[in-house]
Amino acid sequence: MKHVLETLCGCTAPSGFEAPAAQAARALLEPLVDQVSIDRMGNVIGVRRCGREGAKTILLDAHLDEIGLIVTGAEEGFLRFSTIGGVDPRMLPGREVTILTDPPIPGMVAPPTPLQDDESKAVPIPELVVDAGLTQEQAEKLLGTPMVYRGACFPLGEDQMCGKAMDDRSCFAALLRCMELLKDKNLDVDVYVMGSTREEVSGVGATVGTWSVQPDCCIAVDVTHGRTPDGPSDKTFVLGGGPAVGVGPNMARWMTQRLLDKAKEREIPFQQEVMSGHTGTNGWEMQISREGVATAVLSLPLKYMHSPIEVLSLTDLEHTAALLAAFVEDLGKEGQL
Repeated sequence: MKHVLETLCGCTAPSGFEAPAAQAARALLEPLVDQVSIDRMGNVIGVRRCGREGAKTILLDAHLDEIGLIVTGAEEGFLRFSTIGGVDPRMLPGREVTILTDPPIPGMVAPPTPLQDDESKAVPIPELVVDAGLTQEQAEKLLGTPMVYRGACFPLGEDQMCGKAMDDRSCFAALLRCMELLKDKNLDVDVYVMGSTREEVSGVGATVGTWSVQPDCCIAVDVTHGRTPDGPSDKTFVLGGGPAVGVGPNMARWMTQRLLDKAKEREIPFQQEVMSGHTGTNGWEMQISREGVATAVLSLPLKYMHSPIEVLSLTDLEHTAALLAAFVEDLGKEGQL
């Protein structure tokens, strides 16, 4: 699991530029499914067929893109930029970035000059620049070039991993592990696995992928906020406490109940996340594909979301995969498809 996380999170692939992550995901998925392809939106889609004619289908989704930056201009050799996805400006000053040229080059978001009077406020993104040691002529050639946080993954304590792009490539790792657990099982549904694109900006990858697959039901697997001392207890979830099962109007009730029942039956630790409206996941778009798809949301607790030092529990990752596998087994016989 550590190797998979290092492989996936080491890819530089912000929304709209996911090709490196998609190629890595495809290579990892191929041994576990009957067929895998990359569609026009860049989604990686694999299928394991159960061999039954007219079998129902389930789609498991985790997005492959990460947040990032994009060059919008140049000033005295410094790069002006805008954001790709939900980037917190407080995270930026002093951060190292990778500028996705060929070959990539390193840079850093210039910290505020010590001559500034007000040190208490976050610097607005339009006032920030990236310093890559470039001349003005070199900087001007990079207009439209994406950038991501520099770095990959490393262990944190005995059970946790830290790094960039855990949102949401860690959940694609959980899908891979789920398919490993199902490898020798006799299934009664066809299982599609999708590594979707552009979730951080629009969710259009999952929209198109779900339309193409036409599943009978789907599960969006994404991250949720992990518990920290400064986080509200009613909106954060304990690392090591198991995956969080989404409960609310975006989710088909029978799917939510099946996840809860299977967790109890298999003694898999779990938490419940009440989602009163938009879940902030691909589940929102997947639910309304074509004439509608029964949808569930399963979330992995993650500390420091949308930062270059996101932290998860490997035990939670294993339990997420185990719960997904338990949901899929005998789904054709037991589910309300």
